[in-house]
Amino acid sequence: MSLSSGAAPDSRVETISRLAQWRIDTLGPCCFRRSDPFKLGIWNWYLSVEKTRSLCIRLFPEPGRVAKEQPPLARFLLRVSWPGPPRRSCASPVQEQLLRTSDDFVWQVDAMSHGRFTIDVEFLDLRIATNNATESSSSIWPNEGMVPRIAGNSTLGCLSRMLTESIHTDVTINMTDGVLKAHKAVLAACSPVFESMFVHDLKEKESSTVSINDMCLESCSALLGFIYGTIKQEQFWKHRLSLLAAANKYGIGDIKDCCEESLLEDINSSNVLERLHVAWLYQLGRLKKGCLSYLFVFGKIYDVRDEIHSFFHHADRELMVEMFQEVLSVWKPI
Repeated sequence: MSLSSGAAPDSRVETISRLAQWRIDTLGPCCFRRSDPFKLGIWNWYLSVEKTRSLCIRLFPEPGRVAKEQPPLARFLLRVSWPGPPRRSCASPVQEQLLRTSDDFVWQVDAMSHGRFTIDVEFLDLRIATNNATESSSSIWPNEGMVPRIAGNSTLGCLSRMLTESIHTDVTINMTDGVLKAHKAVLAACSPVFESMFVHDLKEKESSTVSINDMCLESCSALLGFIYGTIKQEQFWKHRLSLLAAANKYGIGDIKDCCEESLLEDINSSNVLERLHVAWLYQLGRLKKGCLSYLFVFGKIYDVRDEIHSFFHHADRELMVEMFQEVLSVWKPI
């Protein structure tokens, strides 16, 4: 809880969390009173009260550079209460206002009373208005995404420990050059192929072993690292072709999409034909289009003329038809 300082004791505004409270002993002969500034979010705020035929309450940010360059778009409600007896209160509807000056928001309260009263302001959300106040950014309070973020990080940490420390592993993965331990539930959750192995009466279910003979130990470690969230960028980069093959074989869409995006990023003359073959083999539409554009739209087909004969000799017939169609689409006769 914070207290703003000021000369008059009842000019102070107490704040806690998103609530600001101003307790006024009496207005006395003075028909106008302004609070000391109080901090909520990135702004200093003021409350003011004026007694006419009704009670006029204003809420506004402190004038200055912050309010001008980053005006607050606030969602809030106010409540005025009198201790009585009898205790009475009056609450405003929920307000959503762009607040720049003291004229932007005025709440008139018809209920009148002499003596002590309290004004509560509960901020439900605070945003920074952008583009001349026609749009707003995300909430300045990050707590809305805090729980999912912490929960996600905690889950990844637990999965990482389960893999690296072999906590309650229940399936053995055999490669030609080594053995790894994993968890049936985790593998089944990410892959329909693994799920089928462990659900139906197959040898993998009975023996709690899976044989992956087309991957080396290092590549399979990268696969498990991706599944459990422990993979490093260098590890992914080194094994992305093996990961792509495994993702296609075991139906792991996230890995397949990630590999395609990565392979699109570094197409060059030395790998474009290999990438084109990979795109055709695993039905990667965006990668195939990128390779064909690189060769024909950007004219790099001339850079690979020595390799193209061998490529055509082994390429699938349908892929050759697509390449020919791409030539026709960009060919401009003189």
